[in-house]
Amino acid sequence: MKLLDSSRVRVGVASFILVIALAGEFPRNLLTWWGWGVFAAVVVALGIALLVHARRSITASTIPIPLVAFLGLAVLSIAWSHYPGASALGVGLTIATSLAAAGIALALGWEELLRSLGWALRIILGLSLLFEFIVSAFIRQPIYPVWVVPGDYVNPDAKLLLWSRNLLFDGGKIQGVVGNSSLLAMLALLGVIVFAIQLASKRVTPVRGSLWLALALGLLLLTRSATIFAALGAVVIVTLAVIAVRRSATMRRGGLVRLGVLVAAIGAVVAAIALRGPLLGLLGKSSDFTGRFDIWAAVGALAEQRPVAGWGWVGYWAPWADPFDTLIVKGGVQVLHAHNAWIDVWFQLGAIGVVVFAALVLSTTVRSWLFAVDRTILIPGERGTHDWLGLLPVLIVTAQLVQSIAESRLLIEGGLLLFLIVAIATKRSNQVGSTGNA
Repeated sequence: MKLLDSSRVRVGVASFILVIALAGEFPRNLLTWWGWGVFAAVVVALGIALLVHARRSITASTIPIPLVAFLGLAVLSIAWSHYPGASALGVGLTIATSLAAAGIALALGWEELLRSLGWALRIILGLSLLFEFIVSAFIRQPIYPVWVVPGDYVNPDAKLLLWSRNLLFDGGKIQGVVGNSSLLAMLALLGVIVFAIQLASKRVTPVRGSLWLALALGLLLLTRSATIFAALGAVVIVTLAVIAVRRSATMRRGGLVRLGVLVAAIGAVVAAIALRGPLLGLLGKSSDFTGRFDIWAAVGALAEQRPVAGWGWVGYWAPWADPFDTLIVKGGVQVLHAHNAWIDVWFQLGAIGVVVFAALVLSTTVRSWLFAVDRTILIPGERGTHDWLGLLPVLIVTAQLVQSIAESRLLIEGGLLLFLIVAIATKRSNQVGSTGNA
C-alpha cells in the first residue's frame, strides 16, 4: 500500500477506475461482456485498495447515513424480491460500486479528484472522437459491437444495437466509444464542467484548457441530446447563482439573492415544462421524450402492484429475468432501465426506497451547494477565499439530477460511482484541497 502514498499513483488509479466506470460500454463493445468482467474485477480490487489505504479516514461521520440506509434496504430487498438471483447479483454490483466510490472519495483530495476526472474524461472523449473519425474515414459504414450477431435479433438493423452509426461527417448524432449518443453527451457535459474549472482556476495552461473545452463542447453539440442540453442550461444557472451568492456583501443581500435564484429556478422549470413541445422540436425530439412516456407507463404499472417495498433491487435490469425479459422491447432490443431514475427506484424499492434515495440526493445536494458558496479556509485564522474548484460537486450533482429525469444512469455504473464520490467526499470535508497542476 505504500505505493498509494504517491499522489500521482492515486490519481492514476482513480483515473483508470473512472474510465472503466464512466465508459463501461467501451470494454463491453470491444471485448465482450467477459472482457468487461475482467476490467470490472480489476476496478473493484483497485477501489478496495484505495479504501484500505484511506481506512484511517473512515469514521461514523464520513459515510452518509442515507447511503447506508439505501444500501441496507437494497440488501434486505433480496428477501422479498420477485427475482432473488438477479437481485443478489445487482446488490453485489451496487455494493462493489459503492466501495470503489468510497475508496476514491476518501483516498483523494478535491484537487486530486479534479485531476483524475480531467484525465479520465480526456481519454474517453479523445478516444470517442478518434473512433468516430476512423469509422467515417476508413470503415465508412455503421458498425456493431463485437458481441452482436445481427441475425439473432428481431430487427438486425435496430439503431440501438449500433456501436457507431457513421455520422461524424454528416454532423452527428455520434455515439463515441460508449455507443450511445445520450451517454456521450453526458460525458461531454462533465468534460465541459471539469475543463472549464481547470481553465478558470489556471490549473491548466490556457491553450490546453481551451482546446479540451472546445472538444467537449463540440462533442456535446454533435450528440444533440435534449436532456443534456437542459442539463447544460441548469449548470449555467447554478454557476451564476453560486457566483451571485459569493459576491453578495451582506447576509441580508445574500438571502435576497438566494430567494431570487429560487424564484428564477422555479420559473425556468415551469417554462421548460410548458414549452417542452417547441423546445424538443428544435432538437428533433418528440414531445413524449422519444417514447419514454410508454416506458414510464409500463414500469409505473408494475410499481403500483408493489408500491411500498417494490419488486427487489437489481440496478441495471437483468434481461433474462421476469418481468424484464418481456417488459419493454424497442426495435428488437430489450430496454434495460426505466429511463427515469426515480421511477426505477419506485419500481425496485417502492415508496420506502424513494424516500431513502431522496434523502441521499437532498443531503448531497445541500452539502454540495454549501461547499460551493462557502469560503475555503486553507490557513487557520484567515477569512478564506473562494475557489473555482468549489463548484465541482454542485455542478456534477446538477447535471446528474437533470439527467435522472430521462435516464436511470444515476443508479448504475459510472453514474452511481460519480454521485457516491460526491456524496461521500462532501460529507468527509468542507474544504478544498491544496492547489496544484492538472
